[in-house]
Amino acid sequence: MNRASRILIVLAAVMGADGVILAAASAHGADASRLASASSMLLFHASAVLGAVALIERGIIHARLGLLSAFGFVIAASLFAGDLTLRQYAGHSLFPMAAPTGGTLLIASWLVLGIAAAWPRRG
Repeated sequence: MNRASRILIVLAAVMGADGVILAAASAHGADASRLASASSMLLFHASAVLGAVALIERGIIHARLGLLSAFGFVIAASLFAGDLTLRQYAGHSLFPMAAPTGGTLLIASWLVLGIAAAWPRRG
């Protein structure tokens, strides 16, 4: 297993833990629907990162595109969830259009994963 895969697994674990924390916070907080959305994005995409790493390691998808997709999931889900969480607790955004930017990057990362599956396999 290469270093990038290990880093992605660690990041996915952190995303998963943060997703559970935000789910708990949303369950116990008043008007915390933003936290529920942030939690879902982190939990879903932590699993997607692990899946992409597994596909890369098995040689099923194009490795570089798969890594691009997996890192995209990490960055984009963190951006999306971070923006919603900051809005919930601080009352302001990371920057204008931060959550939509994260969402758009998530869509792009999913499309790159599809391309990685269609592209010829190589290391």
